[in-house]
Amino acid sequence: MNLLRAADKGCLTAAEAVAAGELFGISGNATRVALARLAAAGLVDAKTRGSYRLGQAGVALDNEVSAWRSAEARVVPWSGRWIAVLTTGLPRTDRAAWRARERALSLLGLRELQGALFVRPDNLDGGVASVRARLASLGVGAETPVFCADQFDDALDQQARQLWNADELMRSYRDGCARLTQWLAGAASLPEGIAAKEAFLIGDHAIRQLVFDPLLPDPLIDAALRRRYRDTVIAFDQQGRAIWSTFLAAARARTTVSAA
Repeated sequence: MNLLRAADKGCLTAAEAVAAGELFGISGNATRVALARLAAAGLVDAKTRGSYRLGQAGVALDNEVSAWRSAEARVVPWSGRWIAVLTTGLPRTDRAAWRARERALSLLGLRELQGALFVRPDNLDGGVASVRARLASLGVGAETPVFCADQFDDALDQQARQLWNADELMRSYRDGCARLTQWLAGAASLPEGIAAKEAFLIGDHAIRQLVFDPLLPDPLIDAALRRRYRDTVIAFDQQGRAIWSTFLAAARARTTVSAA
């Protein structure tokens, strides 16, 4: 799915996927099996024979994942209120549905406060209605209660504020800025295949961190440092996309020559 974002017009051929997999020591057969499983899950669709694009389920997930670039625009001042989601009564026997629900809660920065009660600061534009809609788009049923909570006692409020490790988050922002900036400075001297592999691994880690970033407000974290890290990741992602576009174009050209 990450490769589909870098592919020309959002379309990835099996040959391009196999060439990319080989960079990471993944066999062509394993890559094709992965594509088939993604297709079975509705995350990708076969556009033509041997050519894939995001499927309906993949588009919904990709829309949420891809929003990391503009996520700061969703942040509003925090009044101290919380958005709460109560998952009591939701079935756990359906493992696929349970995993999708856990992923959705994590994507929106929700953490479990007490038995099945998940919370996050109410500092996102649109408040409860927006969070409810985003959870629904990610497969969390409409029957799930999503509401605002603003009368925690002092002890519970302090417990909620400590659900996220702010020191670890800020350290990851600082270290990430340094690591990405250093790689970008030396990227031009790397062979094409090595540059593509490293850009994927380093960029994927950085983007995943931002995708699952809880977007905490200033009283809980240094939001300016988070914004600086996001700007650095955006610059890295632009360079990484250019590298992968070149790599996939070369793989496509080799396939065309072989077929001829």
